[in-house]
Amino acid sequence: MDFDIKYRDFRQDVRAFCEEKIAPHAVKVDQDQFYSKEVHEVVNSRGWWGCVVPKEYGGLGLSTVEYAIIVEEISRVCGSTGLTHAAHNSLGTCPIHMFGTEEQKKKYLPEGAKGKLIAFGLTEPEAGSDAGGTKSKAEKIDDGYLLNGTKCWITSANVCDYAIATARTSDEGGVHGISSFVLEKGMEGFTAGKKENKMGCRGSDTAYLHFDDVKLPAWHLLGEEGNGFKEFMITLDGGRISIGAMGIGIAQAALEIALKVSGSRMENGKPVSRMQSIQFKLADMATKVETARLLMYKTAWMKDNHIPFTKISAMCKLYASEVCNFNTYHAIGICGMDGLTDKYPAERYFRDMKLTEIGEGTSEIQRMVIAREALKEMQAQMA
Repeated sequence: MDFDIKYRDFRQDVRAFCEEKIAPHAVKVDQDQFYSKEVHEVVNSRGWWGCVVPKEYGGLGLSTVEYAIIVEEISRVCGSTGLTHAAHNSLGTCPIHMFGTEEQKKKYLPEGAKGKLIAFGLTEPEAGSDAGGTKSKAEKIDDGYLLNGTKCWITSANVCDYAIATARTSDEGGVHGISSFVLEKGMEGFTAGKKENKMGCRGSDTAYLHFDDVKLPAWHLLGEEGNGFKEFMITLDGGRISIGAMGIGIAQAALEIALKVSGSRMENGKPVSRMQSIQFKLADMATKVETARLLMYKTAWMKDNHIPFTKISAMCKLYASEVCNFNTYHAIGICGMDGLTDKYPAERYFRDMKLTEIGEGTSEIQRMVIAREALKEMQAQMA
């Protein structure tokens, strides 16, 4: 990968904007637990809801590397906004671009690029890590499908304008017979539930989606019938880059507050930053976040260059989330008892961190994916 100067200039521009326009809202959206329309429009002013939407459909057409930098920098100042932004781009617009018909692309991608949020409906009450256990059903009718089911833990459920969701179109078990569909808010029978009271990322909207006899015209089928599970797994490969970027952004913020506080917090008449035990923690935090960032860059570069990246995207998401855990945990300790209060943002970083370990596939799932892909590679070499 070429570490061109343009990426450094690009990051500096994005960081300056996020610090000036998004950071001032971070505490309020977290404390009040609401999705900020004001912040939404701030993001929209840069066209960032259309980061990965091609220019011909009204988006910015950015590379995955550039997009990941934006997710990281937004998350560095506000995890809630970072999550909403990542979910919309990676899980909302991407599958429509990858699998949609030209009619679907022309209708939904320009809307997504303008800030009309698109939710991603995969998880169900009894189908979390076991995404193949989907119970939602789409029964064929004369002019399309009749959709019934429930999705849970859906980012932007109440504030989205559109959603894509999986449902069974046949009685075949496992991952077979699952298809995906595009839905529009306002369709009869398509509703969202009560906003979840979450531990972290509280400024993002998370709720159930309910489908009660939703009539979908045939053209709302996304991709091929029976291929929905595969489509969503491909989508998640890319989504894991953005969750990795989110974790890196939060980890970077945790490192920065730890560095700042350690230089001003006094013990025995001297800053705690002079203590070797604190220095070792700071060194580990800095090394880990830089390593995670390099892994993110490589993963994004591989995606941009159409190199298979399933294994490395799982590595990126897994490692970045664990670094985020490490950095936020130690940032609180370095801040002392004040780290447990809202005097410093360290406690918010720690709460926001947990989403990166669970969302878009738990750490255990990432390890399963990594091991499976590594074994495949070894078997191919031995064949």
